[in-house]
Amino acid sequence: MPDGAAPTRRRWLASAALGTAALGALRVPPSASADVAPGDAVSGPAPEPLASLVRDMAVADKVGQLFVTYAFGDRADTADPADVAENRKRHGVDNAQQLIDRYRLGGIVYFTWSRNLRQPTQIAELSNGLQRAALGRPGGIPLLISIDQEQGVVNRLGALATQFPGAMPLGAGGSFGDALTAARITGSELRALGVNQNYAPVADVNVNPANPVIGVRSFGADPALAARLTAAQVRGYQEPVPHGAGVAATAKHFPGHGDTAVDSHYGLPLITHTREQWERIDALPFRAAIKAGVDVIMTAHIVVPALDPAGDPATLSRPILTGLLREHLGYDGVVITDALDMAGVRQKYGDERVPVLAIKAGADMLLMPPDLDLAYRSVLAAVRSGEISQARLDESVLRILRLKAKRGLFADPYVDPGAAPGRVATPRHLAAAQRVADRTVTLIKDDARLLPLPPGPGRRVLVVGADENATGVLAGAVGRRGPSTTPLATGARPGQDRIDAAAAAARVHDLVVVATNRAWQVEEQQRLVGALLGTGRPVVVIAVRDPYDIAYFTGAPTYLATYSFSPPSLEAAARVLFGECEPTGRLPVPIPVAGQPDRTLYPYGHGLGYGG
Repeated sequence: MPDGAAPTRRRWLASAALGTAALGALRVPPSASADVAPGDAVSGPAPEPLASLVRDMAVADKVGQLFVTYAFGDRADTADPADVAENRKRHGVDNAQQLIDRYRLGGIVYFTWSRNLRQPTQIAELSNGLQRAALGRPGGIPLLISIDQEQGVVNRLGALATQFPGAMPLGAGGSFGDALTAARITGSELRALGVNQNYAPVADVNVNPANPVIGVRSFGADPALAARLTAAQVRGYQEPVPHGAGVAATAKHFPGHGDTAVDSHYGLPLITHTREQWERIDALPFRAAIKAGVDVIMTAHIVVPALDPAGDPATLSRPILTGLLREHLGYDGVVITDALDMAGVRQKYGDERVPVLAIKAGADMLLMPPDLDLAYRSVLAAVRSGEISQARLDESVLRILRLKAKRGLFADPYVDPGAAPGRVATPRHLAAAQRVADRTVTLIKDDARLLPLPPGPGRRVLVVGADENATGVLAGAVGRRGPSTTPLATGARPGQDRIDAAAAAARVHDLVVVATNRAWQVEEQQRLVGALLGTGRPVVVIAVRDPYDIAYFTGAPTYLATYSFSPPSLEAAARVLFGECEPTGRLPVPIPVAGQPDRTLYPYGHGLGYGG
């Protein structure tokens, strides 16, 4: 065990090793803290060992367990001037170690922008340092260390770890086994880095093609498909090794964020589903996640009048979080809010009220409040005033500690940093990701009978795309099949000069492959594809994110969807182009006619093989 853990912690670990009977005899003293008021410690019967721990905790420590936030730096005790400056600006501390000590946090979340994710050994050492800081406090409790590693378009680790295509490609593949494999491998790599919770899978049913925030993060538009693959991923993340990864899964975003045209990061979406529609569409994947034993469910910052006529966002709605989730669906695991710095949850109430109202509604953990100190003090004051009862606080803390015990964090929260590089992005894992990706590509249209392409030299291919890196990866994959290949990145919103340059380049090539990224909402990309089609050269369009783009250039004769610009998805696209594997993916969403959402251009389940 690392140095610095309190003697109390050593006794705790010894007791944990003996089992719950020995654990029941342990009493962890309250923290000696200047802001612990008389009466903070709660007395009463201890129906289980963890309840004894909760009973003896100071209220200030209990409130800290409710909070999850970020800290800048690649070390828990970073002294890097840039990290220290950011931490002081955001939290009033120098580093994560001080942050944990001041607020007794229940969890930390990793991001690239907070400079947490540099390389595998460093991440594992950071995780150990964070746990050491938490356990080093009097009566310290291990941390939930979390990340948004959904895969696909939400992928925090990038090339540091194995990259899978994401949810909607898995929906196109339709395989329970592939969804299970993706979660199992993703989770096992997270565990090697000391990350014990993933904010995945997305359980939202994407029934709105104009959804700006979910889209390909969802498995698709069919509730039954989304439910089946959500359950698969919960199993893959949570089942013990070797059958699963042994990390906590988080189904999101309850009660369902799939039918919105507003991004809750920037506004407050209104969902007009009736209660019957909610039961039939949105509830199904969450029911499946609960049946699969999901550890955590994340709330949505959305208003659903049919579920709560008061107009409160679901994150702050007692009828939704307690009435629907707890009582109607019977869920008794941890409920965490979506990030509290998002506009959707901040529009109706002030930042000092939001965390209090979330706990009163039924949430257990509060993710990334915009002002941690204000949020912490507000909840602490609400408990001391009686607005949040001691019993309600203890209920949430007990759920959090049960989760930490279930994930083995009280027994041993540490990982081996030296082993981490050999456990992530391994050849075996990368090969598995490629096999999964190969089964997700959908051939939607090939009126020109252009595919499969013949391999070998002699053909000049222009590969056009918005992103320089993805365009280079796709061009490289095409070039490995023999053609002379030229990549041309135009940017997501190309000006007319770039469009003209792309068309001129197309005229001196034998074939054009153009990768579109949400062209359904980007007019410049639509004009680019139109200009390329206007050259008279054969053009293959590949939608590397939302599959809906074809509605805006229906004249394109050959169109595929990968639903993802991850490297295995781009490699899979090249394999399908050259006939190395069949395009077996099927549309997991319908594609509507442009501007006419009630008319279908391509139906759910559509997909071609090379026979027609």
